[in-house]
Amino acid sequence: MKQFKKQVLLVLAMAACLFALTACTAEAEKTNIDLSEAAAIQSSAQTVLEGFVVVPDANLTAIVEQYRENDMEALASGLEGYLSVRDDLGAYVSTEDGITVKGDDGYTITLNTVFEKRTCQFVLTLDKRMENITSMSFNPAYTTGENMTKAALNTLMGMGTVFIVLVFISWLISCFKYIRRFEDKMKKPEPKAPLKTKPAAPAPAVSAAENLTDDMELVAVITAAIAASEGTPADGLVVRSIRRAAGSKWRRQSN
Repeated sequence: MKQFKKQVLLVLAMAACLFALTACTAEAEKTNIDLSEAAAIQSSAQTVLEGFVVVPDANLTAIVEQYRENDMEALASGLEGYLSVRDDLGAYVSTEDGITVKGDDGYTITLNTVFEKRTCQFVLTLDKRMENITSMSFNPAYTTGENMTKAALNTLMGMGTVFIVLVFISWLISCFKYIRRFEDKMKKPEPKAPLKTKPAAPAPAVSAAENLTDDMELVAVITAAIAASEGTPADGLVVRSIRRAAGSKWRRQSN
């Protein structure tokens, strides 16, 4: 733990050294950079680079987090970029040469470095006052064959992704007919129960016994009743037919 803290403090100290050294040699009105000043800036940038490349990956990850906590996003992003290409670079060997360019937005320092597996350009940019690092990047030099291989892999991955998506869309479209059948089945109305109707009342059966014309006893009683009510002799009345009135409640009583 103590060793890790020392490494973090070393990196921070080197970054502070870069700021202090460049700030002492810069002038706000200066339009060109002389060789001695450029050499001093490049030497400080190389010191920062060499301080980063010797730190283990796990410790670099912790340093990235600390930079982000201190609002040093340029350094954090630069170290993340280095971690992503560290396996392609291998171990650090040396720094060959460099160039410092002053622009409208600040200073750009480019160092040509040599690693175990390939060369790399280390690019560091500063603001106009040379007080803050605005960006930091590692640009490995890949061979034509490596670039072609990466391009082929990217193309294959892109085409494979498109092919998989098209197959999925085709399968999804083929499932629409089953989805529609399922929806139609879910929306199919349930058969309604038939309405219960009251059975028609059977027509009253008329039997031969209902024809009371031939019932002489009943004829005689009705004739006598009519004669008595009308004051007419029974001999003057002729009963031709007798019919039961609707709703009649009378019943013939047997002797």
